Amino acid sequence: MLSKTLFRLALLMVLASAALGADFSGTAALEFTRKAVSFGPRPPGSAANQKLQAYIESQLKMLRCQVSFDAFTAKTPVGPVAMRNIIANFRGTSGRAIVITGHFDTKPIPGSVFLGANDGGSSTGFLLELARVVNSMSTPDDIYLVWFDGEEAFGEWSATNGTYGSRHLADKWSAEGTLARIKALINVDMIGDKDLGILQETLSSQPLRRQVWQTANDLGYGKYFLDSQLPTEDDHLPFLKRGVNALDLIDFDYGPNNAYWHNEKDTMDKISAHSLEVVGSVLTAVIRKL
Repeated sequence: MLSKTLFRLALLMVLASAALGADFSGTAALEFTRKAVSFGPRPPGSAANQKLQAYIESQLKMLRCQVSFDAFTAKTPVGPVAMRNIIANFRGTSGRAIVITGHFDTKPIPGSVFLGANDGGSSTGFLLELARVVNSMSTPDDIYLVWFDGEEAFGEWSATNGTYGSRHLADKWSAEGTLARIKALINVDMIGDKDLGILQETLSSQPLRRQVWQTANDLGYGKYFLDSQLPTEDDHLPFLKRGVNALDLIDFDYGPNNAYWHNEKDTMDKISAHSLEVVGSVLTAVIRKL
């Protein structure tokens, strides 16, 4: 009788482990990031950007997700530019959806070799590792992972110059009715910084932000999720403006006095597997709670 009881307990533990899925690996996310950065500067419309798109697609094809693309031509200060968002949908049964997003492009900076290891690279690698984790999870909701093209501005940022991909997808999903199914959307940006400090982005949904911060505290990662507050325009805004419960996770203090941001200093040696794993562990737990 005792052996049967122990067997049942062991079986329950195995089933519970399978339901939770794989752990997020910061080391794997860092290697995905390294691969993305190896293509060089990746502004929209460039050959390197297209090669990275093909790489992302090749990795997703090995998983159980449905992959789709949101291709469009953006009107930019330098003329029309072809862009394409990449969408992976891990299907659930509830009819509701959780969305995690980030951008894979780098800012076009003429005369500079801007590799964007943190700004563009870290979100790309993060989402690829999260796709592996979600692939082994059992959740009632659809899980959408979205790689945005065209987050960066051509020159100076403005309401119409930047967030091209997220603005286009928000319009598309609004017309299709997808936005109404979204329980939560969390955007990640610049989350690989070795000196990780996620600001409280004040334009975001406060209830969703409190849930993420509480989860981080529960996991022992509270010191990386700061009390400091700052409004930041990012890829979550087009969805917030349409009433989506959305949050931006961004470390907008990259290097001394933000010295590594948008220049040639944004290289792989400035980011860490640990930072990626902190954010990945927190968001994996949040997905399970939502």
